[in-house]
This record gives sequence, structure tokens and C-alpha cells, in this order.
Amino acid sequence: MTSLRNYWRELPLKPQGIIIILAGFLPMIAIVAMGPAVPTLIAHFASDPNARAQVPALIGAPGLTMAILAPFSGLLIDRFGRRQLLLAATASYAMFGTAPLFLDTLDQIYASRLLLGISEAGILTVVNTLIADYWDAKGRKNWLFLQSLVGPLFGAVVGLSVGIASTLQWNGVFFIYLAALPIWAAMFVWLFEPKKTKVEVVSDDRSAPLAAFPWSNAAVTGFVTFFSAMLYYVFIINGALVFAEVGVTEPDQYAQMIFVPQICFLGGAVLFRVLADRSYPFQLGVFFALLGAGLGAIGLAESPNAMAAGVVIQQIAAGMAVPTLLIWTQSKFEFNHRGRGMGIWTAAFFLAQSQSPRLVHVLDQVTGSMKGAFLAAGSVGIMVGGVTLVIAFASRKARPIVT
Repeated sequence: MTSLRNYWRELPLKPQGIIIILAGFLPMIAIVAMGPAVPTLIAHFASDPNARAQVPALIGAPGLTMAILAPFSGLLIDRFGRRQLLLAATASYAMFGTAPLFLDTLDQIYASRLLLGISEAGILTVVNTLIADYWDAKGRKNWLFLQSLVGPLFGAVVGLSVGIASTLQWNGVFFIYLAALPIWAAMFVWLFEPKKTKVEVVSDDRSAPLAAFPWSNAAVTGFVTFFSAMLYYVFIINGALVFAEVGVTEPDQYAQMIFVPQICFLGGAVLFRVLADRSYPFQLGVFFALLGAGLGAIGLAESPNAMAAGVVIQQIAAGMAVPTLLIWTQSKFEFNHRGRGMGIWTAAFFLAQSQSPRLVHVLDQVTGSMKGAFLAAGSVGIMVGGVTLVIAFASRKARPIVT
């Protein structure tokens, strides 16, 4: 307990950190909150023969807009600053997020979800940029670790709330987007426009041209992030559908089944912190291997309890995902290019959000079941994790990460 108090006492810029953590959850709500509502939405649109494919695609729709617009958000951030864009994006998030409460068709809701993606592109790009702007490497690790600890508790509460709301009203899930309003108010009061660190200012020769944007770093981090997120979203978007194959068909029952496994996300946050001083290939290899094992276990399960056990492994890996990918990517870009770099990261992550349900739907058709789709995705994750760990061990004499 004393160590936790010391940990909290040493964290700099606490109001800003808390706001950034909460704001970072807003784009995730678009996926986490919607998962338990999938069966209810499909049932409501049962007259549409394509609803089973369209509803998961609807949930991932904001990711398509984010994938297209996030790099442009990054350009705006580097040119015009962070704070004003974040305020505008958060206000529009509340408006577009709650729009389906007043809409009646899948096409209309899909359009509103695309517009929501515009807001999410701005929010996540600015938030991830501010994490690197406000804190040094140690501060970033500490706040990302804290974000990972709070995330599962937040997600579990949201999941239970959505499960209940979905049984009362078919589109009740969309009330959750009103959470953006108090966060916006806190941003307005406490967030400030960051400046370069002393080191960056000293090294910035204004008479010399700016260094070229590191496209090779952007390509590598973007590809790895895209692949990681494709696997990351397999359960988040399709979890309710795979549980339905072992008899869990009600939204509130599904939410209760995954409530405890979701808390194991905390284990992933702790594991991220434990591995923070290891090489990036090692961290990524552990993440891929665990995520693949979790998805594979879900695919092999024959009962709800066995499937929940697979979710435990999957959630540990999920707890590592975002902080591991972010801390690696943030290290690749300096202040002048950070917005664009994080915009590309956001684009890659949420392009995967929009495409993952399509891939899973194809695997569902090929294998004949959602469980088969999970097993196929898990097998790929295990193989990639194994190869990445081999690379990590082969280069173990490389210089360790500096904390």
C-alpha cells in the first residue's frame, strides 16, 4: 500500500493525467460498450437477412473513418496545436454518439457511426500525442500503466450497464456516449497547450530545415499496430456471438459471464509494467503469444465456463496491447512529427477495428462456426508470437530500453 501511495505521489501533472486517461477511453467505448448489445441489435433488425454481418460492421464503422482521417488529424495537431482540436472532437463525440437514439434503420445508424469516427480520430490522436508531450519516458510508462489498471474496471462497469440498458431498450446502449460531456468540461478547465521539452528546444536549430518525417518508422509501427489490432478486436466485437454457440444468448447473461474475466485485463497491465525494461520484440512477442493462446482457447471451448477461462488469457494479452504498442510507437517520433506519427498509429489501429469483423465473418463462413474463426485467428497469433520471441532472443545482446 505504501508503494502505491508513493507511486501516486510521484506522478506529475495529476489533473491532466486523469483527464487524458478518461478521454482515452472514449473511443474504446464505441467497441467495448457495443459488444454486449450485438445480439439485441441483431434481434431488433431480424427482418434484415444481412443483420448478422451488418451489425458487427456497424460497431466497427467508426474505425473506418478514423483510419482515413487520423493522419490528417495528426497534421492539424503538428501545425495548429493540441488543445482546441481535442475540445472540438470531444463535443462532437457526444453529439454523434447519441444520434442513434433518434434513428430507425441500420443505414442511418451506420452513417452516424462514420461521423462518430471523425470525432474519435481527433480525440485519440491528440490524447496519445499529449501523453508523449506532457511526460518523459518514465512518466509515459507510469500513466499508461495506470490507464491499463483503470481500463478493465471501467470496461466491466460499462459492460454491465450496457447489458441492462439493452434489455430495457434496443438502442439504450447509445446513452453511454453522454459520458463525454463532463470529460469535455474538465478538459476546458485543466488541459493546456504543451511546449517542447528543454532538450528539444536546445536541439532545435531554427535556421536549419526540419528533419524529414521518418516514414520507415511510420510504416513499421503502422503495420505491426494494424496486425495487432486485427487480433485484438476479434473477441471485443464478436465475443457475444461466440458465447452464443455455447448457450449464452442473453446480453445480461453474457455481460455477467465476462465480468470477472475482463478484470484479468489488470494482469496484462501489471505484465506490461514488469516487461517495460525488456526489448520491444520481447514485449510484442509475449503479447502475440498470449493473445493467440486466449483466442485459440475460446475457439476450442465446449462450455461457457471453459470459454470464460479462454477469455481470461485473452484479457491478459489485451491489457498489454495498447500500452505496449503506444510506448514503442511514441519512441519513434520527435515533437515536430509526433502528431502525424500518432495519427498514423491511430489510423492503423482503427482500420483494423473496421476490418476485423469482416475477416472474422469470412473465417466464420469458411470454418462453419464462430468458434472456428476464433481458433484460426488464435493460431496465427501464436505463430507470430513465437517468431517475434525468436527474434527477441536472437538480439538479446542489444542495448536494453532506458527507463
